[in-house]
Amino acid sequence: MSSALVVGYEPQAIPGVDGEALRAALNAELARFGEHGIDAAMTLIAFDASAESTLVASLTKQPWDVVVVGGGIRKTEPLLPLFEQIVNLVRRHAPQAAIAFNTSGGDSVEAAQRWL
Repeated sequence: MSSALVVGYEPQAIPGVDGEALRAALNAELARFGEHGIDAAMTLIAFDASAESTLVASLTKQPWDVVVVGGGIRKTEPLLPLFEQIVNLVRRHAPQAAIAFNTSGGDSVEAAQRWL
């Protein structure tokens, strides 16, 4: 079975966003991976001192086939340093994994499938 790690921005850290509703949508997307025969997990990080250790723990939990980096991290200009950190941590701690990018929380499966 193929495996995917989805990396997203912690909804509770986004001002003015209903974090619970966004987390529910992300969990629904995570469930879709199983429907496609893909073992998946999600790591949600904030742009703070915990980002690196949280991501490294997830990257080294198992050998991932693909790591999907969410659009919320990639498309938000103030998060550019976090995006760069994520890409470099994936290269360092999961070098066997392809890196994919979704456009929203609702197309992570399709982003992963491009590389599986």
